[in-house]
Amino acid sequence: MSNDPRSIIRKVLITEKGTILRETMRQYFFEVARDANKIEIKRAVESVFQVKVDSVQTMQIRGKVKRQGRWVGRRNDWKKAIVTLKADQKIELFEQI
Repeated sequence: MSNDPRSIIRKVLITEKGTILRETMRQYFFEVARDANKIEIKRAVESVFQVKVDSVQTMQIRGKVKRQGRWVGRRNDWKKAIVTLKADQKIELFEQI
């Protein structure tokens, strides 16, 4: 695993549930590299967004089985991270959305 923070954080997840948690509990959702651990995710978020992270929760998401006519395929597995920021911290990127 490279130590580049931008290779650990793949993309920001914007969902209805994520919006509610962001406004009420200071929690942000990210898709992260599958082999990244909580410490690496915390350091990556702190360095990319210049905020203080309180805690990180991770979960492995299994890819769904999808069909296209008679052909069956499968989406990739991925990892989700829920990052809770310390009090009076926020990521400015989300305020513009």
